[in-house]
Amino acid sequence: MNQGIGGDSLVEPSITSILLHSFLEKSPNCTFSHELSVLGEQLKSSKTCVRFEGGFSEDLQTDGNRAGRFGGPDLAIQDDDEVFRRIGAHLAEIGDRLALEIEPSLLNSLVQQFTAENPSRVEITRHLSGAVQTLMRRMPAEMEPDRCALLIVMMLARNVANRVPSLLHRVFAVTVNYINATLWDCVNNLAPED
Repeated sequence: MNQGIGGDSLVEPSITSILLHSFLEKSPNCTFSHELSVLGEQLKSSKTCVRFEGGFSEDLQTDGNRAGRFGGPDLAIQDDDEVFRRIGAHLAEIGDRLALEIEPSLLNSLVQQFTAENPSRVEITRHLSGAVQTLMRRMPAEMEPDRCALLIVMMLARNVANRVPSLLHRVFAVTVNYINATLWDCVNNLAPED
């Protein structure tokens, strides 16, 4: 499997990955469509492996083999996937309206961080966090701060990948890690209650 900065896996089958991928898929004037397609296939194959491993209930048989019975969590995973795909698409529409708030100099600085030789994950994450905080001050006050930060970090990922499409995997991995570390509760609360 491909590795990102600091050994982070570039592809992980999580709701954060699904959300970000869907957001990026809905990007207007996307210059990274090929890279996004490859990333989407990697996400699907990773998810298939996880579903297979988690989709069977194994019992140890008397001959030492394991018998698999198809379990039920697969359907719930598919429902969650679709919910987060729709949420990601909706956030992309909102992001399109707010994208003008991103100054080119801020974006150029972030691109430089991602293209630096042997970038430190900590340094890139610190720089990304600073960019998010800078843009948060320019966003509408009525937006919930965590949702605003989520939207901003995904917009930044999209804009960096649009500038340098070959960075998509690295940007995707750093963004997913950032969201999981700082905005997980927000992502988890996006889905409607059952």
